[in-house]
Amino acid sequence: MVIRMKNQLQFRLLGRKIRGSWGRFVAIALIIMLGVLLFVGIKSSGPDLYRNATIYLREQKASDVQLISTSGLTSRDVTLARQLSGAQVQANKSIDAIAAQDNDTFKLISYAKKDSLNQLYLTSGRLPKSDNEIVLDDLARKTDYRIGETIKFDQDQLNRQTYRIVGFATSPLYIHTSSRGTTTIGDGTLDYFGYLPLANFKATVYSTIDLRFKAFQDRNSYSQAYQNKVDRKIKQLKTIFKGRATARDREIRQQALTPIEKQQAKLNQAKAQLATAKQQLQTASAGQLSTTPELSAQEEQLTSAQTKLTTAKNKVATLAKTTYYFNDRADRPDFTSYGDLADRIAAIANVFPLIFFLIAVLITFTTITRMVEEERTQVGIFKALGYTRFEISQDYYLYALSATVIGIVTGVVIGTNTLPALVISIMRDQYSFPPNPVSYDWPTIAIAILLSLVASLGAVLIVVNRELLEKPAMLMQPRAPKAGKRILLERITPLWRRLTFNQKVSYRNLFRFKSRMWMAILGIAGGTGLILTGFGIRDSIDYSGQTQFNQIINYQAVLTLNRQGKQTTRTAAILNANQKYRAHLPVYLEMVKLQKKHQSVDSVSLYATSQPKVFRRYVKLSEALPQNGALLTRKAAQLLKVKVGDHVTLHDADNHDYQIKVGGITENYAGHFIYMTKAYLNRVTSNRYQPSTWLVKLKSQSQAQEEKLAGQLLKTGEVVNNSYLSTQIDAVDKQTASLRPIVLIFILLSGLLSFIVLYNLTNINVSERIRELSTIKVLGFFDREVTMYIVRENVILTLFGIIVGLGFGNLLTWFILHQAETDALIFPLIISPAGYLTAIVMTIVFTIVVMIVTHFKLKRVDMIEALKANE
Repeated sequence: MVIRMKNQLQFRLLGRKIRGSWGRFVAIALIIMLGVLLFVGIKSSGPDLYRNATIYLREQKASDVQLISTSGLTSRDVTLARQLSGAQVQANKSIDAIAAQDNDTFKLISYAKKDSLNQLYLTSGRLPKSDNEIVLDDLARKTDYRIGETIKFDQDQLNRQTYRIVGFATSPLYIHTSSRGTTTIGDGTLDYFGYLPLANFKATVYSTIDLRFKAFQDRNSYSQAYQNKVDRKIKQLKTIFKGRATARDREIRQQALTPIEKQQAKLNQAKAQLATAKQQLQTASAGQLSTTPELSAQEEQLTSAQTKLTTAKNKVATLAKTTYYFNDRADRPDFTSYGDLADRIAAIANVFPLIFFLIAVLITFTTITRMVEEERTQVGIFKALGYTRFEISQDYYLYALSATVIGIVTGVVIGTNTLPALVISIMRDQYSFPPNPVSYDWPTIAIAILLSLVASLGAVLIVVNRELLEKPAMLMQPRAPKAGKRILLERITPLWRRLTFNQKVSYRNLFRFKSRMWMAILGIAGGTGLILTGFGIRDSIDYSGQTQFNQIINYQAVLTLNRQGKQTTRTAAILNANQKYRAHLPVYLEMVKLQKKHQSVDSVSLYATSQPKVFRRYVKLSEALPQNGALLTRKAAQLLKVKVGDHVTLHDADNHDYQIKVGGITENYAGHFIYMTKAYLNRVTSNRYQPSTWLVKLKSQSQAQEEKLAGQLLKTGEVVNNSYLSTQIDAVDKQTASLRPIVLIFILLSGLLSFIVLYNLTNINVSERIRELSTIKVLGFFDREVTMYIVRENVILTLFGIIVGLGFGNLLTWFILHQAETDALIFPLIISPAGYLTAIVMTIVFTIVVMIVTHFKLKRVDMIEALKANE
């Protein structure tokens, strides 16, 4: 009976405690909710992005490896590929074609009906059922193409040119919503893809062989574990195909020589017949005649035919060697860019939400600690009445647990169902992975729950146990106020004399309660720093892309020439006739690999020039090109752990290795580059320099003008590929734009947290000093003067908090950017003045709002009740 009465009393007191401190209860729940919301929501976004990609690629049976040959692939290649254990193999044919009605460029791919790899994801319509039907890129649906219409292609490699559109789809081979790659026809850019039945292709060889490994499909395609498994399979595949390139060269030469040999046999027979005719003529004329005009003409024809056959044989002997390429998903730019963006979000999520949450936890801990300390008298009464430690502390545990559970549940639900969905919807503007139902990231949720409970229940455990160590008589008396003492400011006599009485009191109170002062400064600094960090992430990522393409790279197009750039007259004529053309520079360009001991960097762009001074007008370098060495970009140097004067191994596409001296290091923000002079390249590679690439400077052009110029250049036959930097700039801008809403969420939630922290700390300050404030109010202070008693302290704390917060924001931004960097990207620490100003203004505005609320709260204080509260 006694126990039940005790419990009833405890629960009644708990209800009264919650109602009496409703603002504090709500503040604790809100702080926990914000911390959990951002921590769980953003931390879940990265795994959800990877999960979406994994589900889509698994359900569409995306290939893990794609085999390509410069000479086409045969049934023998398919047989060899099937020797790889655990591989599902499919051969495909594809060609590039131009639509007759509007000159759009298509990548046409063979469609396999039964259990095919790289299955299409239909967005409307259906898949082809007959040879005259085609499924088009979903991107084409968004333009002028419609189901039921016919489309004609100017392509003689197809058995038919006209097809009926029966559906639109996305393909796991093209996960970017707009980029489709390059081609050597049209304007050099693929506009769409299309799938049609295999029977429509005339080619006798396959374009690609796709391989899929069922055992890998539940793994995250962007994980290192998946990549390691694929690399092992590729290594096995290369072993199987060892020597196949040489055998393929023999096959091709034999195929080319067979008709030549037949013609040679016929020619030899004709030569023999001519020789016989000459012999007969000489015999008949008793040696007087050895030929006639008819025989001479025939002899000339046979000589000409022999010359042609000899030339044809020589051409066969010089046919390009076959090269096999074993590409995995990571070799596709659109696949990699999605992973890079997801990695960047995940890297930011690993730091920013954690700091945010830790600040929320710190404030929660402080709030509950102060609440328990305020009620030490009640704790003393219960202890004197014989209540056990558990019975005394259970109210506080339940109070803290109630607020914490409400914050955790609302934070987890809102965070999981909003932020990942928002991030995924932003990514859908660029990538075609369809959304999947949200999933709860239980490991992250468990961490959030643990930290929240440690902050709330841990505070109760520490403070209640500390208070219960004292005797009831001591607990029932008010805690003795801290002894006053001289502060440093008092020692500066000229300054101290000029302060008013109220100002002196405020400064003494600040330094008298140091723990309260530091908690306020840290809380304000945390909010200000988080707001500034949001702006810093945005500005730094923006600056990286803008600087790379607006300052470091000073050309607008890259032309890849045919025949090592020996014939360029038509190309030069077209450029000179174009009003947008400014200048061009021939350079040597090759993709290489750099190595240093156990470190390596793939996909490094090697540039060599015969005009070093002119080259610096096209690429901004930190220093001049060295005569005895090469300039290496900073990120590559960091990955290789090299400095000026060291040597690196340059590995080219022909598997040749060269030792290159690092003559200098230059700034760069995206990709890896190594620059050298023509003389140095020829010295280390035995005269390899061939200026097969042009860097072209152009005035600002519209997309239509770029496409027109590209088409004209490709038609010359001298240009095999061209690319505009505007395409890369657009891609970078889109990636940057996709991060802005996420950063905006950081800023808004940081602002909200900052406001709640300020409000909560001010409430604690007021509640702790209510007797002091009531005393000065009784002594005749006006309401405005009483408010200023608190405001003056808060203004000083806010100023100090802002200063500390700006430094903290810079440090946190630097750390997050360092985590968000990839092997090919560098993000410099850049925070715009607008970012600093906004962080400062938001903090000041929050302080003003809190002070206004506090003013009206102090006006309603019952002085008599407050003064006798401890009696």
